[in-house]
Amino acid sequence: MNWDIALVFCGTGAIIINDITGGTITHAGIAVTFGLIVMSMIYALGDISGAHLNPAVSFAFWTKQMLPLPEFVKYLAGQVTGAFLASTVLRLLFKESKLLGSTLPAGSDFQSFVLEIILAFLLLFVIAQVATGTKEKGIMAGIAIASVVMLEAMFAGPITGASMNPARSLAPAILSGNTQSLWIYLTAPFIGAYLGIKCSAYIQNDNQNDSDKKSHILERTGNNQKTFQRI
Repeated sequence: MNWDIALVFCGTGAIIINDITGGTITHAGIAVTFGLIVMSMIYALGDISGAHLNPAVSFAFWTKQMLPLPEFVKYLAGQVTGAFLASTVLRLLFKESKLLGSTLPAGSDFQSFVLEIILAFLLLFVIAQVATGTKEKGIMAGIAIASVVMLEAMFAGPITGASMNPARSLAPAILSGNTQSLWIYLTAPFIGAYLGIKCSAYIQNDNQNDSDKKSHILERTGNNQKTFQRI
């Protein structure tokens, strides 16, 4: 079972409850909710499944050949299914909600499209830097990744909804009928995630090359010292 159901249930659930109760949770509370559920799932599932809650993240690891195609397809199916299950439960619980936590642009589609690319880029860059292989684990990985989610939801949420996750946007949009700008959230996160993992790979390779050069210099220095001592 994929635990995208937890992300969508808690995250979009917070949005729905905030809407129908007159803002009791607040925008900051919604951002914190998304961050906390992501962190919780990483610590709970990181060692088991890698805590793949986001199709764009799984896609990025697949493009880097770190995730086999059958595994990517399995993750994608689980992520979408989990999102729809969560949104279905929320639909049954909160029939008065018209948006069901949908992500909708506050400004132009182009503005949100560019912002979502940048948000996904930053998220994936951090994930790629702190993850072990394709698994999001380690003492600080959960905190780092959840902090990015919370930060981006905090400042970009009022403009784009700060989706960063195609499955998170797809299910509420379909079940509530708010599909007018869905294309943004089904394309921009994949683009941003791809660019993010490419940037991370470039930095890691550059750092590895620097380390190799330093090792080579130290090795040559050591050999020169040995030669001098023999002389």
